[in-house]
Amino acid sequence: MRLQDIAIVTNTPLDTDMVLLEKFKAHDRIQWDPRTDLYSYKHDFNFRTKADLLTEIRRQTHKGGGIPVRALKESWKEAPQAIEEFEKDGDVLVTRTAKDGQLRMVFWNDLKASEEKGGMMVEKEFLDLWHSLKVPNDVDLLKALASEGLHVTAAEAPVAKAPTAKKKGKRSTPRQRQVRITNTHLKGVDLSKDWGK
Repeated sequence: MRLQDIAIVTNTPLDTDMVLLEKFKAHDRIQWDPRTDLYSYKHDFNFRTKADLLTEIRRQTHKGGGIPVRALKESWKEAPQAIEEFEKDGDVLVTRTAKDGQLRMVFWNDLKASEEKGGMMVEKEFLDLWHSLKVPNDVDLLKALASEGLHVTAAEAPVAKAPTAKKKGKRSTPRQRQVRITNTHLKGVDLSKDWGK
């Protein structure tokens, strides 16, 4: 984008204020091409193909984490579609939002399904056996454990907090009550006289 266009869109004097222009050029997210005199935004990631995207996902995952899909989409608009294809092929693992299933984070899949590494689908016979197992209800389960000499593990009890004791030496200030200034039932009585004599 041309400098004049940026100045018009942002309503800032970029083209006339030299101090502001130098700070703009020095910003780490701004890229300036001196040959064409055009400015562009520098994204977190620089790729334009599916192969480059997959390489970047692998590199970032090996550094210790996944990549937010939003950041990848800012760099390349077709990134979400490519990530979904990679997920179908088993190249990446994806976390999604619980509400609407949108892509959230993407990770490189180190354990791809293969015969030598494992990760293959479980055989249907084993799945059927697994799902045919029934867990007994609570009472029968307790009886079965007791007959084997086992007992149920109690959940960890929350730590009881010590009662808060009042600090010594500090008195709380008494509440201020509203005081009646005049006693209407004593109208006409002179309180300056000593009535006790």
